[in-house]
Amino acid sequence: MWGVGVSDPSIIIAHMFEQLRELDPAALVAVVESTHRQESILIARRMAAVAALLRHREASLGRSHSQGFGLIGGFEQTAAEVSAAMNLSPTAAAFVVSDAAALDTRLPRVAALLAEGRTDWRTVRLIISRTDLIFDDKLIAKVDQSLAARIGNWHGWSRQRIVNAVDAVVRTTDPDAARERRLEAEDKRHVGINPLDNGMAELYGTVAASAATAFDRRLSQLAKQVCAEDPRTMDQRRADALAALAQGHRLACTCGRSDCPTRSGEGDTDRDPGGAKVVINVVASDQTVTGNGCAPGYLQGYGVIDAEQVRALAAAAASMRLAYPVTTPAQSLCYQPSAALERAVRCRDLTCRFPGCSRPAVACDIDHTTPFNHQNPAAGGRTVWENLKCLCRLHHRLKTFGGWGDRQLADGTVVWTSPTGQTYRTSPAGADLFPQPRGPACAAPAPNKRSRSKQRSARIAQARRHNRGLRPVNEARRELEAARKQEIDARKFRNHMRDMLFVIKGSPSTSPYCTWVNDPREPEELPKDWVPDEPVMASLPEDPPF
Repeated sequence: MWGVGVSDPSIIIAHMFEQLRELDPAALVAVVESTHRQESILIARRMAAVAALLRHREASLGRSHSQGFGLIGGFEQTAAEVSAAMNLSPTAAAFVVSDAAALDTRLPRVAALLAEGRTDWRTVRLIISRTDLIFDDKLIAKVDQSLAARIGNWHGWSRQRIVNAVDAVVRTTDPDAARERRLEAEDKRHVGINPLDNGMAELYGTVAASAATAFDRRLSQLAKQVCAEDPRTMDQRRADALAALAQGHRLACTCGRSDCPTRSGEGDTDRDPGGAKVVINVVASDQTVTGNGCAPGYLQGYGVIDAEQVRALAAAAASMRLAYPVTTPAQSLCYQPSAALERAVRCRDLTCRFPGCSRPAVACDIDHTTPFNHQNPAAGGRTVWENLKCLCRLHHRLKTFGGWGDRQLADGTVVWTSPTGQTYRTSPAGADLFPQPRGPACAAPAPNKRSRSKQRSARIAQARRHNRGLRPVNEARRELEAARKQEIDARKFRNHMRDMLFVIKGSPSTSPYCTWVNDPREPEELPKDWVPDEPVMASLPEDPPF
């Protein structure tokens, strides 16, 4: 019937599209899901072939004999063949070979899930990139086993949520290495300005996560100080707020109206009376915040941070709230949640709760899963922990007007039903990373037998005790790091003097001073358990040994 025309790709594609147009929406969604799984299986097969080719090339290179000229390594040979076969640049082909080798030798369990179609390449690629700094074979095997056991529950997760989950596993499994990498990055922190040729300049740099989060919040605060008639976009106002922040001023409104509500009056100053006060939300376990726990935390607006950073933020905070919100029956009948309940919901969800959405919770709406009944609030849809979740404006409108249904379970899991009847489950990212037992979200308040002033004094005293307990720990760590650095510098100096003695004199020193110059060279790296000796009274400087 088709004759030779069946081999024409354009005819085959046109026929395929005609066949798909005849399917109903539910069948089309099923085709999307099945082809997505098949794509994962095909990628796994391709990566396995690349890994096997790499093994062949490395084995043949090991059997070859030198011919008097430089040999190209097995990795380079494999990358060249992959580049030609897939029409990739040398750099892109090198990434393919490196990823294939990682799945073959470092993450075999994750590779098996990809081969079964139980995960996708986006997730696997994130795991490869976020675990590539783990060098210990036992630790990477432990990470591979942990992620493979959990990856089956990641369907519908956004990219940022997958990154958070992988980072949490890495920091829990190898906290020392994560801490060393963070300290090394802190030593390289910087901020620079790059002038452009259009009258603008580019800011770049690397700063601490807490500083970046506070800076981001502060710019948003300044950008919202103008009236609604300001013609600038939010991005433009944030850029202009940088100059206002540097000068300690409020952001001036550019609406041009004489009756602008944000315009300063006669004799008023445009100084910002609020100062640089921002609220930073950190999700962590009680043991991490108040004890010596090593479980990581989550800095809202940034991502996963290690336990030491959590305690440093807690020690430096002007005030800290650790209590869980308790919603009274009267508060549950109000449409607007309390500030404490809203903060808790955002810290629990961390992102929009629609499948695959990574919009930060701080920029989302607080949605009632069961709609709030404005005519009769007691009839249902109460404002409680179990009925609230974060939705970005797009998915909030999609739920309201797009035919999507949702049902929220007691643990915060949301079960979504698409217009075609497909179901998707999303769990709260905060509770998944840092599970914490909770009491009932809506309970009658206990009788208050203490005055408000006494309760406030008790909270202040508790916070001060907490800060006093953390200060010695942090101070001891800083003193140890300073002592280690001082010892390494001293050893390098002594080794340098020994080298100079050999160069200048060529024989041991006979001077009664600085007799250590005749000792063997000292190692310039300290063991992990090194501690400084007991302090002794410093003596006067000695004369040079030569």
